[in-house]
Amino acid sequence: MGKSEMDKLTDEKIAKGGVLVKFYFDMQHKEKEKLQPLMADLINERLMKEKGVVYCYGSIEEPIEKDGIYTTSAMITVLFESFFPLVGIAFNYAPAGLEILRPEKELKFTTAEMQSLLLELSQISVTYSKYILEHVMKPEEIESLSKTMDARSEVGKKFIGTNDDEQHAA
Repeated sequence: MGKSEMDKLTDEKIAKGGVLVKFYFDMQHKEKEKLQPLMADLINERLMKEKGVVYCYGSIEEPIEKDGIYTTSAMITVLFESFFPLVGIAFNYAPAGLEILRPEKELKFTTAEMQSLLLELSQISVTYSKYILEHVMKPEEIESLSKTMDARSEVGKKFIGTNDDEQHAA
């Protein structure tokens, strides 16, 4: 039996640094009818359109009810061009779980790739921090946080100054 076009595409992308991942998502809502369309939207309109996604497909479970809340789950398989878009998806969509299907043994990164990954994580952190500061925190909480950060900065400057003094004395 020959390989399907999808298998060939997957093999080709994995050989060039791609990653095949199975995500596990869950979703809750008070209205049963809304769950499966929301999950389908996640797959077709969001994940599929993310940068670095080659393809994705999934199966959505029938919603179940508990204490007036309906819950559904989905298993979604995604092929990425490389490892880096996977990081963004995992961070931005917060799956309940994930499993790297391929490559099966190891992923290797150059120093430059690891640096890019860490910078990407840093940027994601800044974006979320900014969102929280602008949309979630109250003005008095922002002021308190600002004072705390200023105090930490001063402590950090003292440590840096101490290290500089020690280096100059040596």
